Amino acid sequence: MRKFLVAGLALSVLAGGATTASAQNYDRQDRREYRQDLREDRRDYRRELRQERREARQDYRRWQRAERRYRAGAYVAPRGYAYRNWAYGQRLPQSYYGQRYVIRDYNQYGLYAPPRGYVWTRVGNDAILTAVAGGLIGAVVSSLFY
Repeated sequence: MRKFLVAGLALSVLAGGATTASAQNYDRQDRREYRQDLREDRRDYRRELRQERREARQDYRRWQRAERRYRAGAYVAPRGYAYRNWAYGQRLPQSYYGQRYVIRDYNQYGLYAPPRGYVWTRVGNDAILTAVAGGLIGAVVSSLFY
């Protein structure tokens, strides 16, 4: 009888050790999968964040067509200049820096407030966000006026 008890005890110890080892392997696998999931979640979050920032920049400073058109006074171009299409990144000539071309009431025309150092300038039927120092074009809203 004593031999059976010793054999049973030995079997239970061996079986317990085997389940402990398999449980440890299972825990390691779970931890690996969990870390992998976390990495993938962070990667997806960063990718989405980059995409949102890219879209926001494009919406903020690129060429766009006006959703609504406004009636404004007659437009007279500076002497020696004719209308042309302007684009983001170009430089507006100094002749357009005069007070008669600056749009002061941008809210009335559905434009956002210009950042510090920029003004909205009327060029033909378009509104152009222009840097005060240097004339660099930050955004173009075409066909805003008629």
